Amino acid sequence: MPEPYDALLKKGTAPLVECVANFSEGRDQRTIDAIASAIAGVPGVGVLDQTADPDHHRSVITFAGRPEAIGEAAVLAVGEAMARIDLNNHTGVHPRIGAADVVPFVPLRDITLVECAWLAHAVGAEIWNRFAVPVFLYDAAAQTESRRNLANVRKAAASPPFPVPDFGNAAPHPTAGAVAVGARKILIAWNVFLADGNVEAAKEIARRIRHANGGLACVRALGLYLPERGQAQVSMNLTDFEVTPPHVAWEAISRIAAELGVTVSTSELIGLIPEAAVMAAEENGIDLKIEHFSPDRVLESRIRTIAM
Repeated sequence: MPEPYDALLKKGTAPLVECVANFSEGRDQRTIDAIASAIAGVPGVGVLDQTADPDHHRSVITFAGRPEAIGEAAVLAVGEAMARIDLNNHTGVHPRIGAADVVPFVPLRDITLVECAWLAHAVGAEIWNRFAVPVFLYDAAAQTESRRNLANVRKAAASPPFPVPDFGNAAPHPTAGAVAVGARKILIAWNVFLADGNVEAAKEIARRIRHANGGLACVRALGLYLPERGQAQVSMNLTDFEVTPPHVAWEAISRIAAELGVTVSTSELIGLIPEAAVMAAEENGIDLKIEHFSPDRVLESRIRTIAM
């Protein structure tokens, strides 16, 4: 069995940072691979995971490394996305503000969240200087309280007039839009599928479990319809899995779904999941029914592979 999360991350002496970058491309594998190659080409950085979804038209590339190396890898990834993705020709069910949409830095070992926020500031400035893509700082890197919540950044950027970014001009890049760069704790991106396409039920479930509506703490949720699957989905970010772990969200979704007369089928993981979250579900006898789950989807297992 993998070692406990805390014990694993305390090993070693060099600071280790994770970046879970989201890009507005989930259909062209060549573009996704090119972005991943730009990241992997930076010495001292390891790509941990790639996930793509055609309905969301979005990919998530998870990578880790030392602060100075991971910062450069993130900048290069944004540049590659800018060169290859044109938002004028983009459709997908997931909201977005840019070709490289979200670039968060996560402290893993021997580095603080505040230091990751400093890294986000440096990366944001470099993205604007190199590529003229406006940058909004969010979460722990935010310079104003209104931008701590990523949803607020998305809403502001989607509604004219375009807001003044933290780096750059108050106008989106003509093809690449803008990018949100931040620092945060470990987040679990996780989606639960309904057995059918009842998107109204998915939206109602999302509304009732969403923290902003008085639901589960540290849960962001959307109800979406996925045409390629013909299913509705409750798409979630669990922003603090120690407060609301996946098995608690699963139980709440299942209960509300039953009240609405719909059935929960399976779930999917976007990126990686901490071992503690998996163990908590097992200890509580909850099967999360994660599609295509294997040990290499566990964060700690993947960290071992980059040997940093």
